Amino acid sequence: MDTVPYDVIVVGAGAAGLLAATRSAERSRRTLLVEKNRKAGVKILMSGGTRCNITHDCDAGGIIAAFGSAGSFLHSPLAALGPAELIAMLEEEGLATKVEPGGKIFPQSDRAADVLNALRRRLERSEAEVSLGEAVNDVRRAADVAGGFHVATSQRELVCEKLVITTGGKSYPGCGTTGDGYRWLATLGHTIRRPRPALVPLTTDEPWVHELSGITIPDVKLQVIDPDATESAKGKRRRGGLPPGVLIERRASLLFTHFGLSGPVVLDVSRAVTGAPGPKSVRLFADFLPTRPAADLENQLRGLASADGKRAMAVVVAEWLPRRLVDALFANAGVPPDRRAAELSGVERNRIVSQFKSCEIRVTGSRGFEKAEVTAGGVALDEVDSRTMESKLVPNLFLAGEILDLDGFIGGYNFQAAFSTGWLAGESV
Repeated sequence: MDTVPYDVIVVGAGAAGLLAATRSAERSRRTLLVEKNRKAGVKILMSGGTRCNITHDCDAGGIIAAFGSAGSFLHSPLAALGPAELIAMLEEEGLATKVEPGGKIFPQSDRAADVLNALRRRLERSEAEVSLGEAVNDVRRAADVAGGFHVATSQRELVCEKLVITTGGKSYPGCGTTGDGYRWLATLGHTIRRPRPALVPLTTDEPWVHELSGITIPDVKLQVIDPDATESAKGKRRRGGLPPGVLIERRASLLFTHFGLSGPVVLDVSRAVTGAPGPKSVRLFADFLPTRPAADLENQLRGLASADGKRAMAVVVAEWLPRRLVDALFANAGVPPDRRAAELSGVERNRIVSQFKSCEIRVTGSRGFEKAEVTAGGVALDEVDSRTMESKLVPNLFLAGEILDLDGFIGGYNFQAAFSTGWLAGESV
């Protein structure tokens, strides 16, 4: 049995763990990075369609905003390593980067492997020890090491003064992120907020949605609404400009699929669906023409009746959206797509406007952790000191990355949070 004590053991060689181990070793702490996979950074390699969306082209405030009310937890981690510092560090390792439309930052090569190689080069220079293919089975306080820990692995029993848990959540379990750390941390007294899929495609039984599989709409606004919000509450405004009944509202591209809905706007709102007691307890509404106010759209349709009354209304609307989607929305409204503009009644016109501006899509669930890019839920943030990433409950225990109850929008924000919290943990051990 190997009982030689380490100053620091980092469990999990993902984005957070790689930087935690690197920074710890650079500070002359005898550091061991343990990973159950045979390769480090498996999730980095497959992220962004194997391109790796490293971070977002914004300042710390932009990263914080992407995490909503939980974003304030990131002030200190981002002060330690913000987006600019992260990119500078990678470029020092020879990785050229690029900013794509919308602000996502990728490696210039479009190869996630190049990002991982850059991180590994700095890790190797730090002289941290790395053990791959060694699964951690349990962690516990060490009575024989003041304030320290025993780490039981598939191969040996390790001892350390300080322990950093960066085992991730449960998303993409094929990468090894199977929620191992939750059990250990719960045993040590931490509260685990219910882990659930986030940034995940949504499913529906609506036949018309399935029939549109493969169609992308570049600009759609989605709202997830809690139908149980009281009428008095619905009339009030709250932080973010949304009434309490609206759980989340996002605007981006949408992709119809054979199982339901995907695309950036769907992934962004998915956390509100998976966080509900059941998918039928919330309602999803789509605005397929977000640049056109409903009143303006209705006036435009009314004007067509006199200006071009002989044209089929669906033909006119198909100038704005794909014809297959237009025909489906007309069918939902109970209006034949070949109905002439002059023949539309006021009631029919209102139903058409409602379908284009507030189309309800009944959601049955999500594609689960297997298809989720991140995990919502995890270790309660109020039990972790954001200034150091040290547990408030267990001295010398540090937490970083996706294991925390911290998830943001699509666009590189979650990787930045992992890199920043990992770096700060390595700075603090």
